[in-house]
Amino acid sequence: MSLLILASASPRRAEILRSLGIPFAVRPADVPEEPLPGETAEAVAARLAERKAASIAAREPDAWVLGADTLVFLDGLILGKPRDVEDARGMLRRLAGREHRVVTALHLKRGSARGVGYAEISRVRFASMDEAEIAWYAATGEPADKAGAYGVQGLGARFIEEIHGSFTNVMGLPARAAYRLIRGAPDPALASLALSSG
Repeated sequence: MSLLILASASPRRAEILRSLGIPFAVRPADVPEEPLPGETAEAVAARLAERKAASIAAREPDAWVLGADTLVFLDGLILGKPRDVEDARGMLRRLAGREHRVVTALHLKRGSARGVGYAEISRVRFASMDEAEIAWYAATGEPADKAGAYGVQGLGARFIEEIHGSFTNVMGLPARAAYRLIRGAPDPALASLALSSG
């Protein structure tokens, strides 16, 4: 059994954690991701990260579980994963030429213990996009499984003008924050994994 489990199906999160040299196993958590009425993006992300970690920790009580949730928000509106291509186009129109924020909440826990959480926020400025660019990008399929309908590390990179804050946060897992949570864990065995090299 692995000492650390990533409670996510996201290949981008796994790639970031792997790049840190920290060994882990993947156990995706199946948690409904709808916001509650009146919830801020930060509160939604924190709640979902905790629920994802708790879901897997209940099944793997001896392992440390890292849950994560990433949301894009603009003008108080949360932009989740698009329902379809037309929804992706609408999100891209809203983001084009403007600055938005990306929050990723992390939660690390073991068994039924409370655990510890952290949220990272980055600011991202999108370039202006014409209708041809919006239609082309939406049709590539890349926006389909991504909050805000874009991938900062993929084809969508051509539309990103500026990022203030953690780049890996915009990808879905703030590398420095994840390292700090693991390194600061109250379990010496897990803390030592943070200084592993794979």
